[in-house]
Amino acid sequence: MADPMPALFVSHGAPTLSLEPQPTRSFLMELGRAIPRPRAIVCVSAHWTTARPMVTLAAAPETIHDFYGFPEELFAVRYPAPGDPALAGRVRELLAQAGIPAAGEPDRGLDHGAWVPLGLMYPQADIPVVELSVQPEENAAHHAAMGRALAPLRREGVLVLGSGNATHNLRAVRWEAADSPPPAPVAAFDAWLKAAVLAGRQAELLDYVRQAPFVPDNHPTPEHLLPLFVAAGLGGRAKLLHDAFTLGVLSMAAFAWEDDSPA
Repeated sequence: MADPMPALFVSHGAPTLSLEPQPTRSFLMELGRAIPRPRAIVCVSAHWTTARPMVTLAAAPETIHDFYGFPEELFAVRYPAPGDPALAGRVRELLAQAGIPAAGEPDRGLDHGAWVPLGLMYPQADIPVVELSVQPEENAAHHAAMGRALAPLRREGVLVLGSGNATHNLRAVRWEAADSPPPAPVAAFDAWLKAAVLAGRQAELLDYVRQAPFVPDNHPTPEHLLPLFVAAGLGGRAKLLHDAFTLGVLSMAAFAWEDDSPA
């Protein structure tokens, strides 16, 4: 039997990550070659927020340009990866077995939370992708439960990829000083998050709203951190894959959780 797939969380930053040279872009371009090739991908995107979990059903999902004010060349980018309606059904089945009802969305495509990192990891767009939404009105424990429910996928050749940002406060972004060091509140939250993830302090992590420092300064809304809890919920040993900052306040940290349990 093939080794189980890792679960991943990556920080996708601004959409320009897909075009502009920077450390995180280089990291993602290498990441697709560094892990086993999946047969399919479930991407949990911070940019699809719903009241209850939803999965994409389209066999040929369109590329969604869900942003404005960026260079025109970004709006020309297409990521024509196929969908996988059967995998979407499997996701719904696993979630239902865990008491988490999920719905299917036949018309939704892939937003930039999916196609920015996947376009760098798998530029040939030849691996089927199903997108899974997050629920900002639900807590971290809800999203970790989603991850636990999806854990069997890792032994079915499916990569579960959480795409968000380790820190995400767009009101504080320094567009004209992208390389400036992070202010103390951002550095403190980032350090806390990495320590909690790597030490496997699950209870503390799920209670991050009360346990972590400077939460409002780093996640005034939760959607960009929620994909991390889904990935962490799959379980396994955590590893820091990438550590960088951009735009002054965006931590681009990325993690993997590797399942080392017996087959």
